[in-house]
Formats: sequence, structure tokens, C-alpha cells
Amino acid sequence: MDCRRGMLVREEDFTEVIASENHLSFFQELLPSADRTALLYNLSYLCLAKFPKLERVLRECAVETQYLFGSSEALLQKCVDTSDQMVSSLFPQLKLAVENNENIQSTMSLQKAGEWITEIVNRVKEMVDRYEKHNHSVASCTSDVFQEKAETDTKNAQTAKEIEALEKVVRDLQMELRKTLEEIGQIEAKINQSHGRFVSRRMFGFSFLAAIVPFVGSVFKSIFETKPVRNTAPANEKAQLLAQKSNLKSREHNIQVRLNDVQLKLANMKTEKGAIPDTVYLNDVLKYLYNIQQTLLKHNLFWKSALVFLESLNCETFAGEHLIGESELKEIFLTNIDLAQEHWKAFGESCLNAKRAFSLKNKDAYKFLEFNPSSLSPQEWKRRYDIVKADLTKIDNVIIRGTHGKIVKELAL
Repeated sequence: MDCRRGMLVREEDFTEVIASENHLSFFQELLPSADRTALLYNLSYLCLAKFPKLERVLRECAVETQYLFGSSEALLQKCVDTSDQMVSSLFPQLKLAVENNENIQSTMSLQKAGEWITEIVNRVKEMVDRYEKHNHSVASCTSDVFQEKAETDTKNAQTAKEIEALEKVVRDLQMELRKTLEEIGQIEAKINQSHGRFVSRRMFGFSFLAAIVPFVGSVFKSIFETKPVRNTAPANEKAQLLAQKSNLKSREHNIQVRLNDVQLKLANMKTEKGAIPDTVYLNDVLKYLYNIQQTLLKHNLFWKSALVFLESLNCETFAGEHLIGESELKEIFLTNIDLAQEHWKAFGESCLNAKRAFSLKNKDAYKFLEFNPSSLSPQEWKRRYDIVKADLTKIDNVIIRGTHGKIVKELAL
């Protein structure tokens, strides 16, 4: 480790990115981040109703984020405990040993400090790597949402075109069917007219003979009823009309079969379209996931800053250790230890404050993952969405007020 580089990072640098009484601009945004992130996941999860593949991916990301924040909180507590031990126990023992020229005890104390610092540094490095890896997972989830949205939009557009085409076919067939039925009606009217003319001619001849020769009326009646009239023209006309009617009936049947088939396809297509989820809420999911990514980046920046400061504290703790055996120079080492002790104390206090950024006041913040958003009724879905949205707005307003107050305070300086 290049301690000369590490020594350039002092407390004033660290407190710009880790909580302190005078520099809250960065840390103020982190404070409600755990609750805010849970709410963003909740909204995203609700908006992914009817997208089961994305629901599963988001659930995995949310669980990992929850676990990551919990691990961060535990690590910060470890930093607090280590700082307390350094300040309240190890440094006093080290100073006493140096003052009493107990070089072996001094060396053992420094060795112990080195072990503690190394452990924390390694764990913080691991945390930085975990945040970077997890942010990639969330980015991958965002990419999946983009792809699903594009595919669903394309499928919706294609289905809409197919439905429009089938509806046109239905309209054309219905028009053709109406036209055919009209033609059938016209043919039937002609058949009725032809039949009426034929009957009227027979009845006219019978009435005339019956009037002239009444006594033979019964004979002629039987003849006319059993023997057809020799004039075949009306019969031929009727036969042609009946043939046309038969053809039209056949056409009507074919049209009706085709119409039924197309209407069935249209009904199935509309059912399928109803099963294709609307992608309007995926835009919100993308926005929420982006905000989660930004939060994770800020947390990662926090841990990277903590790592830099730890490296600086490490160098500061061991600065002048070669002077322990030099009685006339050991005061320089003791002065360095006093300074390191102050900085370790500040580090522990900052970590204690930072714990709030990684802790969830509401332990049920991720309980929403236990239900399937697709199973909710529209009314229940809307109710839950509005509640979560309102809670998120409250937190955002707190952040805005805090940032505004910080700006006003800085302007006043």
C-alpha cells in the first residue's frame, strides 16, 4: 500500500462523502435510500403484472438488494465496533506501552491494529465488488424490460393488423351474404308471380266452360285437376327460376361457412390480444429501475470513499512506528497516534450515522414479493399502487427539503 498517497486523504475529504455535521449533501440522499428503494421495487413489481418472466427476474434483484443493504448495515456496525475498540482500548494501551518503553507490547498492539484494519479493508473491498456486480444485475433486468417491451409492442401491432384484416373480411362476407339473400328474395318473388299466372290461366278456362256447359263442369274439373295444360312456357320459366334459386342457396351456404370460420378466427385473435399485456407501465418500470441503479451507485461510492479513508487511517495509524525505539523521537509517534485516534473516532461516528441509510424501519418493506401482482383485481391493484406511490412521494419530498436546506445553508456561509 502506498501510504504517502493514502495520507493525502484526510478527514475533511472523507466527510464530504460520509456523514458529518457540516457536510450532509451526499449523505442526506442516502439516509432514506433503503426505504425508497423498497418502494421503487414495489411499484416496479406491480407494473410487471402479466409479465411473469420479468416478475421473477425483478424478484431476484429485489431480494439481493435487500440482502445487500442488510450486509452493509452489519459491516457498518463492524466498523463502529472496531473504531470503538481502537479508540477506547488499543490506542491507550499502545500509548502507555510507548511511554513505558515497552517495545514488544507496542509492536503487539500495532500488529493487532493491523489485523483489525486489514479485515475491515478486505470486507469493504468485497462490499464494493458486490455493489458493482449487483448494479449490473439490475441493469440486466432493465435491459430485459426494454426487450420485453419492444417484443410486446411488436406483437400488439401485428395482432392489431391481423384483427383489422379479419374484420374487413367479415364485413365483405356479410355484404356478400346480404346481396345473395336479396337475390334469393327476388327469385322467390318471380317464382310466386309465375305460379300465379299459371294458376290464373287454368282457372279462367275452367270458369268459361263451366258457365257455358254447366252440366259438364264436374267432368272438366276432373280433367283440369288431373291433366296438365299443354302450354309448357310457364313451366320452363319456373324451372329456370328454381335452378337459379338452388344456385343462390348453395352460394349462401358457402358464404355462411366462410363467414363462420373467419368470425371464429377473429374471436380467437381478439382473445389472444386480450392476453397480451399492455406495455404502458413498462415505461414506469424502466424509470424506477434507473432510480434504483442510481441509488446503488451512490452506495457504492460511499463504500469506495470508506475504503479510501480506511487506507488513509491505516497509514496514519502506523506513521512513525519506526520511532518507537527512539526515546527522543517517540513524542512524534505519540502525536501521530493522538491524531489517528481522533480520526478513528470520527470514522466510527460516521459509520454509526451511516447505518441509518442501510436499515429498513419497516421490516415488511419487501413483503409485496409474497403475492402475484397478476392475481390482483384492477381495483385492488390501483389501491396498492396509489398507496406506494404516495409513500414514495413523501420520501422524495423529504430528500428535496433536505437538499434545499443544505443549499441554503451553504449559500449563507
